[in-house]
Amino acid sequence: MNTLIKLSLLPLLLPAVAAAQDNSELEKQAKEKIKAFATNLKSELSKAIQQGGLEQGIRVCHHRAPEIAAQSSNEGWQLGRTSLKLRNPDNAPDSWEQNILQQFQGRFEDGESLQNMAVSAKLDGQQTKIYRYMQAIAVDSVCLACHGQDIAPATRAMLEKYYPEDQATGFQAGDLRGAFSLTKYLEQANQ
Repeated sequence: MNTLIKLSLLPLLLPAVAAAQDNSELEKQAKEKIKAFATNLKSELSKAIQQGGLEQGIRVCHHRAPEIAAQSSNEGWQLGRTSLKLRNPDNAPDSWEQNILQQFQGRFEDGESLQNMAVSAKLDGQQTKIYRYMQAIAVDSVCLACHGQDIAPATRAMLEKYYPEDQATGFQAGDLRGAFSLTKYLEQANQ
């Protein structure tokens, strides 16, 4: 009798198992995209700073970060970065991202580590199903030269030139800087 009940429940459980595996694969892909983007951006920034100081790093960040994000936005993925304290207004969060960023900030203030802080969701869009993934970005000590509390006057002038609406300063190492945000359109919704 027990076996009969288990077998009758199997068709109900299989879609849930398949969905969990699908979400796991999407999360793995999202993490790989983030790693590649972050590695490329960090490499270009480090090289620019070594060659021309922070001012060159700001120029490279201004021009290359969007290009690297665009290059990483392939295979159906769209990749970007967003924050509650923006440097570039083009990276303003949408309502879903804003909500997740506020959750991240609350979790961080409650003592949770940013190291593995992430959220994923499958959402029904107007015409498609969408997978969304966000992963927190912590402020590293090397970031403080441009995002910290004591920014050199020449660096501040360069930031004002490239980012006149900059709000992304005043951070301390370990603070929540923002998040990587990824979207993948999965399939057409039933109409």
